[in-house]
Amino acid sequence: MPKEQILIIEDDKHISKLVKYNAEKAGYDCTAVDDGEEALRILTKQGADLIILDIMLPKTDGFEVCRLIKQDPKLKNIPIIMLTAKGEEVDRIVGLELGADDYVVKPFSPRELVLRIKAILKRGKQEESSKDIIERGNLVINVPKHQVTVNNKEVELTPIEFKLLVTLIERNGRIQSRERLLSDVWDMNADVFTRTVDTHIKRLREKLGKMGDQIETVRGLGYRFKEEDED
Repeated sequence: MPKEQILIIEDDKHISKLVKYNAEKAGYDCTAVDDGEEALRILTKQGADLIILDIMLPKTDGFEVCRLIKQDPKLKNIPIIMLTAKGEEVDRIVGLELGADDYVVKPFSPRELVLRIKAILKRGKQEESSKDIIERGNLVINVPKHQVTVNNKEVELTPIEFKLLVTLIERNGRIQSRERLLSDVWDMNADVFTRTVDTHIKRLREKLGKMGDQIETVRGLGYRFKEEDED
């Protein structure tokens, strides 16, 4: 079985070597580049199973690289972990809004980073639902194809947004705490701000339009998707 491919985009050679060493030790095949333009050329040619992306890059910064990847139909489903010294909450939110799946701040634990890589790649292999097609009013989800339509118009969701939506719908009206969603959707519960959940819920609602109103905030408790028999 071929090894899963990880593309590391990091201009600090010490950090790049550290990440590459630990990821390869965990059984992954890694390619490391030090600028976004070269990374995009490689992705266009050969793709990747996961991207580790620094923000402070020469020429094209990591935010722009992330945006370009998520706008490309052939690349948009590749999960991205942002690895950066920019730890301010606004930077985390911008990265997540652009479609990044996770955000790790330097200095970091190589072991924790590998665990996050494993969790994201494992999540990508799992079937999110026992049903192939989920229908809720004008909302239709084709699980095998990772396709969502509202009023017969396709809605572009990131892999995390897709899993978040399916998780809420499958739990039919039951309140899900932010901590529970972090555990079940992101496959982790440590060092990921609960603001991550709020940011993704906000983006999901916006993308779903009127159907986004079905995702309710339950003050002090979390979120739920309205039950099928509710108005």
